[in-house]
Amino acid sequence: MDKHEKVVVLIGPTAVGKTKLSIELAKAFNGEIISGDSMQIYKGMDIGTAKITPEEMEGIPHHLIDIKEPHESFSVAEFQERVRKKITEITQRGKLPMIVGGTGLYIQSVIYDYQFSDAPSDEKFRRTLENRAEVEGNEAIYEELQKVDPVGAKTIHPNNLRRVVRALEVFHCTGKTMSQYQEGQTPELMYDTAIIGLTMDREKLYERINKRVDIMMELGLLEEVRELFQSGLKDCQSIQAIGYKEIYEYLYGKISIVEANEQLKQNSRRYAKRQLTWFRNKMDVEWFDMSDVTTIETLHKKITEISSYIEGKLEIKSNTY
Repeated sequence: MDKHEKVVVLIGPTAVGKTKLSIELAKAFNGEIISGDSMQIYKGMDIGTAKITPEEMEGIPHHLIDIKEPHESFSVAEFQERVRKKITEITQRGKLPMIVGGTGLYIQSVIYDYQFSDAPSDEKFRRTLENRAEVEGNEAIYEELQKVDPVGAKTIHPNNLRRVVRALEVFHCTGKTMSQYQEGQTPELMYDTAIIGLTMDREKLYERINKRVDIMMELGLLEEVRELFQSGLKDCQSIQAIGYKEIYEYLYGKISIVEANEQLKQNSRRYAKRQLTWFRNKMDVEWFDMSDVTTIETLHKKITEISSYIEGKLEIKSNTY
């Protein structure tokens, strides 16, 4: 990593308008986009993750999309490693790396100096947990994590044994949860970074989220999830994503499709609120309000504002704004 490498980070809650604006900024600054979404990595999960289409990319290269099969697990540490390599590759091509997404922990792990491998380890303790999992099942080990770190446990699927064991190992060695241990690192920015946050009036954002869910259903979200369900996919990280877990509940016969739809909207709204809280508490963000961006003219006005900020922050010039 080189602290002189320049990186633009575009963050914000779901449905705030990151996709279109990121394309325009990439055009303006000769950029390539790295997805900062922890679920767009999965193949075949397009509608529910609001994955950008080839047409919407408008020729702008995108990275870290469709790199995993739905049954595979994915960790923050792997994301950190992959994205940092991409930043260097893009920079060496003379392009500007742009991380765009809404998964705060993943993005934070890349741009700040988090060293996941530096946490203390205890091989004997780790093997004891792994042996217990073989006998008692993964759920028993996951329940232990829920007791010592209920917040962190929510970010890990019960069957992702490696991450569950690692979290328990850190707690065993330090007496701190993984998040507490990372906070104690007081990390610094790894790059010359402009962090741009998009926000919006809450009621308007919630309206957009509800509308997006309706559009997803019209585009065939139910059929997309049903195909995963019928393929035998279950008990894995990918189907814990919002948009998939609710419809899985319907396919299991536990709720109606109407209830699944309403739960999907509610969970999406709650997620947007958590995203904003995370970004405001964890990152040094320059915020831009997208509430009034309803026309091409207002979009271009916002792009001009953000471009001016990037130019001043990173000392580079845009091509068009």
